[in-house]
Amino acid sequence: MSCDPPVDDADVPRFWRELGLPGLVDVHVHFLPERVQAKVWSYFEAAETHYGAAWPVHYALPEDERLAVLTQLGVRAFPTLPYPHKPGMAAWLNDWSHEFAAAHPQVLSSATFFPEPEAPRYVAEALDRGVRVFKVHVQVGAFDPRDPLLDPVWARLAESGTPVVIHCGSGPLRGEHTGPAPMTGLLERHPRLQLVVAHLGMPEYREFLDLAERYERVHLDTTMFATDFTERLMPFDPADRPRLAALRDKVLLGSDFPSIPYPYAEQLAALSRLGLGDDWLRAVLWHNGARLFGVAG
Repeated sequence: MSCDPPVDDADVPRFWRELGLPGLVDVHVHFLPERVQAKVWSYFEAAETHYGAAWPVHYALPEDERLAVLTQLGVRAFPTLPYPHKPGMAAWLNDWSHEFAAAHPQVLSSATFFPEPEAPRYVAEALDRGVRVFKVHVQVGAFDPRDPLLDPVWARLAESGTPVVIHCGSGPLRGEHTGPAPMTGLLERHPRLQLVVAHLGMPEYREFLDLAERYERVHLDTTMFATDFTERLMPFDPADRPRLAALRDKVLLGSDFPSIPYPYAEQLAALSRLGLGDDWLRAVLWHNGARLFGVAG
């Protein structure tokens, strides 16, 4: 019997318990330095200008309250996913994220990088102190992931197998270097990269499904995928659901908490409404993330 989707955030623990899970692993959560977070939320306040649609941030709360919400939802492990928009930011974002993870055992220590001469050094430092996931935002960073300055970084990450959550699709905003072509080129150079394509690559869903099928270590995260909000802007073709079902072991729960324009439960309900079955949901909501990041049940 299929498990009924959650009706609100208070109902989320019932949902994952009925699936027989110990909780949720969410691979796409952001915690940023207070000043940086405030700028992100200020950007979303003007979303109608940027995106042509309102984006009321549902969890614009103090840091301790956001942590409490995730605990109440049953999110057992999550990253902080910092990302720079200019040179000179990544190293101090990494220091902040390292300290944040050290203070909160449920947090997957996160780091980032930017195409700059210092990148190989601070990426090596992050790996030496046990970072578990990197974040790259191609559209915000406005750089080509194939930039030669990043070649030694990608080579090191392909060797280490450290996951990289990468926002590389052209949604909600197209950038000069977004879309499948730069990522195809990157993977041709470094086919062993452990990539997690954020937002299922929206709106180029089909092309990023191709990459996940072609490359053993390319995964997809569900961030904002299939929600009513996203379906209005960047709909997913139902004809591709069988491909998504077949990629069950390579799809990971992501949410974009806290900067989402609806309750967290809506993401889980949207995935449930796909009708891909409880085994698919169990894999996506817990097992795949737990396996990739070594989270104990």
